[in-house]
Amino acid sequence: MKQVLSILLSLCLGLFIVAGLVSVADDSLVLLFNFHLLTATSLILSIIAFLLALGVYVLMGLSPMIPKRVFLPVPLYVAAGLLAMFPALIYCPGRILQVDWVLSLGQVILGLAILHRLRGGFKFRWLIVEPGHLGDRGFSWLNLTGFLLVNVLGLLPATVAYAALCFTLAVDHYSAGFLAVHPGGLTVQVRKYVRNDGKTIQLVPMAHIGEADFYRKISKSFPSNSIILMEGVTDRKRLLTNEVSYKRAAKSLGLAEQEEEFAPTRGELVMADVDVEQFSTNTIGLLNLVMFFHAKGINAGSLLALTQYSPPPHLQDEVIDDLLRKRNRHLLDEIKARLPETENIIVPWGVAHMPEIAGEIQASGFRLDNSQEYTVIRFHFVRKK
Repeated sequence: MKQVLSILLSLCLGLFIVAGLVSVADDSLVLLFNFHLLTATSLILSIIAFLLALGVYVLMGLSPMIPKRVFLPVPLYVAAGLLAMFPALIYCPGRILQVDWVLSLGQVILGLAILHRLRGGFKFRWLIVEPGHLGDRGFSWLNLTGFLLVNVLGLLPATVAYAALCFTLAVDHYSAGFLAVHPGGLTVQVRKYVRNDGKTIQLVPMAHIGEADFYRKISKSFPSNSIILMEGVTDRKRLLTNEVSYKRAAKSLGLAEQEEEFAPTRGELVMADVDVEQFSTNTIGLLNLVMFFHAKGINAGSLLALTQYSPPPHLQDEVIDDLLRKRNRHLLDEIKARLPETENIIVPWGVAHMPEIAGEIQASGFRLDNSQEYTVIRFHFVRKK
C-alpha cells in the first residue's frame, strides 16, 4: 500500500510542478507574442493535475498514512486558484492571463518548496515521495470522522457562501446596481433622471420572466403624460425559424412571462427596437439554433443540431454588438427624437441595456433624481421556510 501511495503522490506532486511550469510558459508566450503553442498541452496537464490533487485529498480522509502537513497545500492551492478566478472574471476579465500567470508561478514555487522539504534539497528522482515519507497507519476512524466534519461543516458551507457572494457581486457589477440579489429574491432598481429643463427619463429594468405582480405594479406606475419606449425586436422578413419565447422557462419556474403580463395602461406606447434584419447572419443563425433547442427540448434532433453547429470566429463580439450595443444605439436615437414631444420618457428595457443607457443620458445632461426598488423574482424556498 505504501508503494502504491508513493507512486500516486509522486505523480501528483510531479504533475503539479510540471503543469505550473507549462502554464507559466504558455501564458508568457500568449502575453508576449500571442502564440498559443502550449495552450492545449497546458489545459490537459492542468486537468490531470486537478484530478490527481482531488484524488489525493480524498485519500487523506481515508488514510492517515499521507502526511497532511506536506500534501494538504497542493489540493488547497488548486481549489484556492479556482476560487480566485471568480473575482478576477468579475472585475478584471481582460487581465485573466496575468492572473493565471501569477497563480501558475505560485504553483511552481509551492511544488518546489514541498519537493525541497521532502528531499532535503532539489534532488529530482522518479519516485519523489518514498515509502519512508509516509505514516504507518492505513486507516483511522478518527481521521475519517474529522475529515468529514471539516468538509461538511466547514469547507462546503464556506464554498457555497463564497460562490453566492461572487454571484451577488457579479450581478451588481455588470448591471451597475440596476439588478441585485437578496436572500429573498432578485430585485431591480427603477431610476428617474431629470434635466434642468424639467424633462425626465425613467429607466425601468425588466426581465423576460418574473413574478406576475411585478409586471402589474410596473404597468400601473407610469404617468399618463409619458411616452413609453417599448422593447421588442421585430422580424418583418421572418428570418427567425422559431419564435423567441420564454414560456417554457417561465412555466418550469412557476413564473410569468413579460409578454403576457406587462401591459401599461397609461401613456403612449412606441416601439423603439430594431428588426432582426439588422443583425448579422451569424447572430441570426445562433438565435435560430438556440430557439430550436428551446422549442423542441432535449431530444435526438436538437442534440444533433447542437453538435453539428460550428461557431464562426469572433461570434461572441458579433452577438454582443447585435443584441446589446446596436439596439442601445437605436434606443438612444429614439430617446433623443422623442424628448421634444413629451416631459416624461419611460424606458422599460432589459437589465443588460441599462448601464450603457444610463451612462449616455447622464452624459447628455440628465442627473439621477430618485430610485425605487421592485422584486422581480422571489426565492420560493425562502418564502416557504
